[in-house]
Amino acid sequence: MTPMPHSPFILTVEAGPGTASLHLAGDLDHATSDELVQHADHCLTTRPDLHDLRLDCTALRFCDTMGISALLMIHRKTTARDVRLHLDGPPPFLERILNTTGVRQLFHSPAHPSQQADQAPPGNRTSPEPPG
Repeated sequence: MTPMPHSPFILTVEAGPGTASLHLAGDLDHATSDELVQHADHCLTTRPDLHDLRLDCTALRFCDTMGISALLMIHRKTTARDVRLHLDGPPPFLERILNTTGVRQLFHSPAHPSQQADQAPPGNRTSPEPPG
């Protein structure tokens, strides 16, 4: 059996006032997860004004357990610095992994219904009527 060639992993960074976005493409796995953690850590340590760290996952093709571990490590680091961690455009396979492992709620995402309610302005939130 011949080994499969490793898919390239491409990571690009964009920064704006109070935010940094890491765009992920390819496979997030044992060979590439350290690179993601290093870039995220660099953003956190060099940007004291950072409020939001966004991981754009729309071009992610694969994620193994080391990739999930990297996401959790980044979550711990952002939480320690009071920075919101967003997963933007997670592909269906990543949503399944996050839901199956029970860690989905750790990541902000506009596409995730439980996060949408949390991000709505206080005046726009609705609550059920008390029983009466």
